[in-house]
Amino acid sequence: MLDLLPQELFQSPKTRFLDPCSKSGVFLREITKRLLEGLEGQIPDLQERINHVMTQQVFGIACTDLTAEMSRRTLYCSKLANGEYSVSTAFQDVQGNLVYERCHHTWNAQGRCEHCGASKGEYLRTENRETYAYPFIHKSIKEIFHKDMQFDVIIGNPPYQMSDGSGNGAGAVPIYNNFVLQAQKLQPRYLIMIIPARWYSGGRNLDSFRDTMLHDNRIRVIHDYPISSDCFAGVQIEGGVCYFMWDRESKGKCKVFTHIGKVIDEQPERDLLEEGCESFIRNNIQIQILRKVRSKGFSTFMNLVSANDPFGYDVREKKSYKRIKPPFRIEFFKGASEFYYYGWQKDGIGYIDKKTARKGSDLIDKWKVYITQAYGMGNGYPTQVINKPFVGKPNSLCSETYILIGPFDDEQTAQNVITYINTRFFRFMVLYKKNTQHATQGVYQFVPLQDFSHPWTDEMLYKKYGLTEDEIAFIESMIRPME
Repeated sequence: MLDLLPQELFQSPKTRFLDPCSKSGVFLREITKRLLEGLEGQIPDLQERINHVMTQQVFGIACTDLTAEMSRRTLYCSKLANGEYSVSTAFQDVQGNLVYERCHHTWNAQGRCEHCGASKGEYLRTENRETYAYPFIHKSIKEIFHKDMQFDVIIGNPPYQMSDGSGNGAGAVPIYNNFVLQAQKLQPRYLIMIIPARWYSGGRNLDSFRDTMLHDNRIRVIHDYPISSDCFAGVQIEGGVCYFMWDRESKGKCKVFTHIGKVIDEQPERDLLEEGCESFIRNNIQIQILRKVRSKGFSTFMNLVSANDPFGYDVREKKSYKRIKPPFRIEFFKGASEFYYYGWQKDGIGYIDKKTARKGSDLIDKWKVYITQAYGMGNGYPTQVINKPFVGKPNSLCSETYILIGPFDDEQTAQNVITYINTRFFRFMVLYKKNTQHATQGVYQFVPLQDFSHPWTDEMLYKKYGLTEDEIAFIESMIRPME
């Protein structure tokens, strides 16, 4: 990430750096190493050079009390900036320029923090527990450092998400976007951050952030890791990660580097937003294929896909739904016993009164296709992308675990739709929008609608859209056969 910067920045005694979310202090240590080397000719005495760099050029804001001590130890070789073993002899206080002061959330009437959106029920803590009210997004720079400061470079790896207080801590909202936006407000010369890549096309509450980023022509470089473990060994982050460089004084197209294993695909400079799209497309072959598909003109398959919870069942009210006897039934994908919320049997079929459906009553007696609205893609390619679909017979419903595709007048049409869903081509088109485990209605936006009077195969689709051997090979390297 530091290699993205003009290296002459490390040869100036005036360049000022900030890590606004320091955890271990590695960014600040590596910046210091480069500055000590770059300034050797201007400040020959090593101790004088160390003191100058650490007091005038390198600054950090820690995330917690513990990370503050860890970061100081990494940077100053002592958890106390003015301690006996600190490599700097110029600090008069324990924090030096790597600071942390406990602060608190500001709760609004809805029980959310006005700065970061944290849940009051989850993060209203006593003084002896961390509140995770990160100073950088809760205070001004003047409040943090007790003076106004301007930074040439802001660089870091911000916290990625916070629990939203729902589902026994299972729900989470992104927070890295707040760090990026706050850093941009400070108008550094350069901003470099590494964040989850799901902002490209999805992510909870990220619509405004995505729109801002994709229309910002000061983002000049993106390094994209679709498989997060290629960047962070052993770490699985759905949708991968990326790091970018934002250049305040330079506007134009963006260089995109895609990392798959040890292979780096350097793409020509391009706009972040393909014409007619609302999300970022990761590489040039994907752009080529999308352009070919769109050139045929199509209605979107998304129009056949229901919104979440097509029949209005609420998992939070599962105890109120009573099982009844046949003939009315509700069908599930066999084996998914964890999805039986309302006392339904674990063999794949349970029974419930159709009057309990709060919506979608016109769909009950039709043929349709069910598919889970969540499916983890794993941390590598080729991937299946979505779960296996199955036919829903008339007189069937589903819980919010599933979304519904249809309705259809007969079983054969539903089966033909399933042949299309099972193709690699279909699931590749879903991949344009699916960067997380969630496969809700919107991820089907780029999937073209077909004539379902007959079944479909990949060979038929490749021919219809005029795909080359290289494009077909790329699709099949990304998407595995449906299992």
